Amino acid sequence: MRRLFPRSLMAQMALLIGAALLVAQLINFGLILNEREKLTLAQSEQPAIGRFASVAADFAQAPAEFRFAVLEDSSRRGASFQSARESGLPQGVERDARLEEQLTAELRQAEVAFEDVRAGSILERHSEREGERAGKSSGREVNMLHFSVRLPDSTWLNGRIAAPRPEPWLQARLVIATLALYVVVLGATLLAAARLVRPLRDLTGAAERFGGREAPRSVEPRGPADVRRAIEAFNAMNQRVSALLDEKDRMLGAIGHDLRTPLASLRIRAESLEPEEERQRAIATIEGMAAMLEDILVLARSGRAREAARAMDVRALVDAVVEEVREIGLNAVLEPGERAVATVQPLLLRRALSNLVENAVKYGSVARVSVEQHGGVTSITVRDEGPGLPQEELERVLEPFYRMEESRNRSTGGAGLGLAIARAVAESHGGSLSLRNAEHGLVVTLALP
Repeated sequence: MRRLFPRSLMAQMALLIGAALLVAQLINFGLILNEREKLTLAQSEQPAIGRFASVAADFAQAPAEFRFAVLEDSSRRGASFQSARESGLPQGVERDARLEEQLTAELRQAEVAFEDVRAGSILERHSEREGERAGKSSGREVNMLHFSVRLPDSTWLNGRIAAPRPEPWLQARLVIATLALYVVVLGATLLAAARLVRPLRDLTGAAERFGGREAPRSVEPRGPADVRRAIEAFNAMNQRVSALLDEKDRMLGAIGHDLRTPLASLRIRAESLEPEEERQRAIATIEGMAAMLEDILVLARSGRAREAARAMDVRALVDAVVEEVREIGLNAVLEPGERAVATVQPLLLRRALSNLVENAVKYGSVARVSVEQHGGVTSITVRDEGPGLPQEELERVLEPFYRMEESRNRSTGGAGLGLAIARAVAESHGGSLSLRNAEHGLVVTLALP
């Protein structure tokens, strides 16, 4: 059921409002149709019933010698009246209890004494020319009403009166009117919903694009007052977050500068230590602290790097990194491939690639690097020939300071920041870093848009 129900606000509003309007319109259509049919019947039948009751009153009150004249004088304008010894309801015309009830009420109101009442109706073709009898093939259809009333003297007064046919297109016109109203109301509602959804969509897009790497983008306040206030609040929050990130960068720069100075001083002092073994141990410790400090600063600033991005051949950059690694005696290979151009921040990307290649050599004895470009995505893949990682560790090793080797010795496991820096660099470019186990070793893929 949840899969069938739309997820977007616009679609949900359209579905709910459309369903509510449909139910309301169906109820309204039924009520209007019922009332219009009653009104149409009353307008077409009531005059004929009243006319017959009036003729019946005149006929009942007239002396016997004048009754024929009353009927002759009344038989005009689509009506004919006759007196007979039996009911004149034609064969094939079914009695209509509703008409009989209305006729009974009219006769009583006209104070006509009667013993029996019969009434019915049938559609007949009526001639357009006065004087022609009904039932001809030409002309228009009318609703022919037949009335019969038995007077106290056992005489039947029979009447045949043409009434306008009930509106033939009444239901079709009501359906069209109902659909038109439904479309107009639903359309207006959807326009109002769109006016609400569009600024929310802009707000969502701005929130998704915000990564703290560039100057904050303000969203134009528009839409209803409540939505405008929410957008204005978001813009203000965006500015505050950017200001905090800028302050963090300045603080990290100051910390880095303040810590590098005493480390350099310690390095100078360590050079004069004796014996040689103690001197080398102290120097290694200081260099480890300096390297860890540099890693922390790179990780902290990776999302706010001020280096300008530019289009360049990523394969050439990877080739340079592989050559640097080979020069220090590590086993790294760049596999053949074609040129791949992407917009990147070269120094940041170079640092990330160095981390990946060095990790592959350290834990898998060899780094085999390949560069491919498909569908606008540039993929840099680093494969090693090591034992790989347990499946549950593939995500955890990307977290800062996480090390599977728990001794915390940089010579055996580093600071646990290499992969974290690589992922931060990938995400700062709008890309991603993923790890997977292959048949022989671990495969790390850095994807750049």
